[in-house]
Amino acid sequence: MRRLGVIAAIAIAILVVSYPLIGGVVVSTQLASILRVGAPTAQGDGWPTPRRPEDIGYVGDPGTAYGYAFTDISLPTDIGDMPAWLVTPDTASSRWAIFVHGIGGRRENGYRFLPVLQDANLLTILFAYRNDEGAPKDPSGYYAFGLTEWHDLDAAVGYALANGARDVVLVGESMGGGIVGQFLRHSEKADAVAAIVLDAPALDFTAIVGSTVGGMGLPFASTLANIGVPLSGLTLPLKLSEADVRAELDDFAGPLFLSYGHTDRIVPVGGSDAIVATRPHLSTYLRTSADHIQSWHEDPARYDALLAGFLAEVP
Repeated sequence: MRRLGVIAAIAIAILVVSYPLIGGVVVSTQLASILRVGAPTAQGDGWPTPRRPEDIGYVGDPGTAYGYAFTDISLPTDIGDMPAWLVTPDTASSRWAIFVHGIGGRRENGYRFLPVLQDANLLTILFAYRNDEGAPKDPSGYYAFGLTEWHDLDAAVGYALANGARDVVLVGESMGGGIVGQFLRHSEKADAVAAIVLDAPALDFTAIVGSTVGGMGLPFASTLANIGVPLSGLTLPLKLSEADVRAELDDFAGPLFLSYGHTDRIVPVGGSDAIVATRPHLSTYLRTSADHIQSWHEDPARYDALLAGFLAEVP
């Protein structure tokens, strides 16, 4: 009996030691299939049929959606030209806005913000970035949570600055928040950002993976994510462990508008709570009960009024 007890203890010890490694390998393998361009994504499907321009999945240019004046423009990047719309308000200021959608989304996702941006007299760029429908594909074949996509945002900011913009307001949703953060980290144009508006931003990829694994009921989900995300660098042409831009948002000295729903099933709300709690700079936080990137829909009038007030106060 004593010998059986020793054998059982050894077996349990082996299981405890091997579980995180095996689980981490499984997680890293799954990341390759989830992030591959063409795979189902958080924004690519599963939404209700859109009934108005502000609904996810709506397709149509700003003229069709709102009757706004706009111009088709192209943004030159290292892998080709990205298609974009430049939406012009009746009275344009020298401050521009640039919207960055999330993984698998569309530039039309920016329509939740566009009327307020137009009322604030901000020329607005809504652009498609690499791997979007109608845009050049990244050579890696993967979505990268900002690690590659920030180059396309850099091109959009460059276009604005070359065409009369004094500074810009960056508006990002979901993975668009990660793209904004990588732009702040890498771009020589980061000083041109006057303010940032984020809706349910995906700022820490490892935390998102941990939350997803935990939602599957697997134990030690954070440990599996902390092992699996770095391991993915062995098979993917990406260092996804570097897709963490919380420090960049903490350090951003300009005003930050942040909206998040605490029932978000994709991006854990704790990351945004921590950003607001630790940022030493001006922050406006709208915390709702909505699901992922649905805070506007909970109370459109409240959202628009708060965002309009925020933009009016940007120095």
